[in-house]
Amino acid sequence: MSNDMVHILGGAGFAGAQLAALIDAHPHFVLGTITARSDAGRRLVDLYPEYRVTAQLSAPDLDAISPGDFAAVCYPHAEASELVAELIDKGVRVVDVSADHRLHDPTLYPEVYGFTHAREDLLAEAVYGLPELHREAIRSARLVANPGCFPTAALLALLPVRDHVIHVVIDAKSGVSGAGRTPTSAVHFSSVTDNVIPYKVLTHRHTPEIVQEFGQEVLFTPHLVAADRGLLASCYGRFVGDTPHADDLREQYRVFYAPHPFVEVVDAPPGMRATQRNNYAQVYVTTEPRRGLFVGFGVIDNLVKGAAGQAVQNLNLMAGRPEDEGLA
Repeated sequence: MSNDMVHILGGAGFAGAQLAALIDAHPHFVLGTITARSDAGRRLVDLYPEYRVTAQLSAPDLDAISPGDFAAVCYPHAEASELVAELIDKGVRVVDVSADHRLHDPTLYPEVYGFTHAREDLLAEAVYGLPELHREAIRSARLVANPGCFPTAALLALLPVRDHVIHVVIDAKSGVSGAGRTPTSAVHFSSVTDNVIPYKVLTHRHTPEIVQEFGQEVLFTPHLVAADRGLLASCYGRFVGDTPHADDLREQYRVFYAPHPFVEVVDAPPGMRATQRNNYAQVYVTTEPRRGLFVGFGVIDNLVKGAAGQAVQNLNLMAGRPEDEGLA
């Protein structure tokens, strides 16, 4: 089987650069064009020396991408949908790392993302790219919507109990790289250091994404912490019916995630460092039987399992490759 070409559109941002590095080191995929707008003409290694990717960033040019190739679009939300549509219409299979195809309901986009989606047909077609939930559909998809980092960690902590737990509250904390490369006063060193900051309370755009895949309303609050990478989702809820023993619940989680190579069910609450710079998620769950309470934690690296690494998982599945190739 010949190697598949993968193009990275928007390779100068944190997620795009991490993805380019993973594709560059991948044993099957060939790194194609890496596009950027303001940084076109520079080498990726000059922006991110830690990745050692010497390829040069170029201005976006769809003529450099052929039908049958793969593309990962790493644009900001509300800026990717038009480009994704052009690529799909050209016969390119796409992983959209932006948020522009994650929500199936087109009426949500004006309120959540501030634009009216022009391609409702692609919203209906796009497969939500959480392999632990939609693996088989991802394999044959033309368009995969890569999940957000907060939904990834929270859903992995909650999926095995989504039919048994209600009144779910998610308290999540992320490193500063989750805010993207563009500097703002909110992510200035002096704002972040020695600080934990809740933000977008009751209005964060990942809430409808979690609700869509979890199947019920949740209360979600994100916090910014003084770290570069990492994300911790602490999830709480109430059992419907009998409350399982904590050991039995963890065994249920191990059975549920046995077919999924990147989810580790652990025996103690995990910290963010456990999954930094790798594509693994660690999940810990326990119960409080007297009050029928569920407690679950999910940790990931927001740039790997929360973005670029998950995109490689999806590309592997779309290309018929082993899911963990280039990641394990």
